[in-house]
Amino acid sequence: MKPFLLSMLNGITLAALYFIVASGFTIIFGMMRVVNMAHGSLYLLGAYIGYSVADVSGSWLLALAGAAAGSAVAGLLMHRIFLDRYQGQELRQALITIGLSIVIADLLLASYGGLTYQVNIPDALFGGVRLPLAGGYPIFRLALIGFAILTYVVLWLLIQRTRFGMIIRAAVDDRQMLAATGVNVPLVSTCVFALAAGLVGMAGVIGASALSIAPGDDVHYLLSSLVVVIVGGMGNLKGAAIGALLIGLAEQLGQAYLPTYSAIISFMIMVAVLAYRPYGLFGRPA
Repeated sequence: MKPFLLSMLNGITLAALYFIVASGFTIIFGMMRVVNMAHGSLYLLGAYIGYSVADVSGSWLLALAGAAAGSAVAGLLMHRIFLDRYQGQELRQALITIGLSIVIADLLLASYGGLTYQVNIPDALFGGVRLPLAGGYPIFRLALIGFAILTYVVLWLLIQRTRFGMIIRAAVDDRQMLAATGVNVPLVSTCVFALAAGLVGMAGVIGASALSIAPGDDVHYLLSSLVVVIVGGMGNLKGAAIGALLIGLAEQLGQAYLPTYSAIISFMIMVAVLAYRPYGLFGRPA
């Protein structure tokens, strides 16, 4: 029972991290219809910026803010310079962002080397707590669930209860009609892209605190985000949350009980969902 409960907890906390990463991806890819294959590189960039800020200042909160700001600026420049002119041209966007991801990853490798780093957890969240049946468990991993819930609530309120969110939803349905009403659609798209990039940069610090950060993590989190968004349904926050939970639990339980097949379980879930619900569990036709 104890190993099973620990695997479940690990799956839920990993799902929380996957949701924070994938929530930005579902906004960019699912809502704004921008194919950003550099999403994992923005995660890696945020993690390294957060590590540098924490190393200099000793503050985890400053690291979180610095990573969010740095990744948001990088995302803003990426969208404004390279992607905005190719709106609706998914293949061009995919090729451009793949190239950018390689450049960013190589620059980070040249700057930080091939070592593994970890951001120090703040004192208030350091240590463990005893849970019934499961035994001791890190406080920060439990706090990670709270971060994910807070992210969901803030994004839901932003998208569903604000004028900015109304404009985003209108841009999803009909960009031309929205532009005809006088809204600066390219500026809205750039702001949304920067918001999503800042969110994934913040996730980089959280991930580097809960786990670690190393070259290659960009590919891992890009693939995880793709699977989560495809399973849950593009552009749907609830779908991203359910998809992250399914993938997180599948990975951790697979590593515990089916280690030989753990690497393909997530993709088997994705194939099964696409076979019966081509738009994902909560998706709808574009």
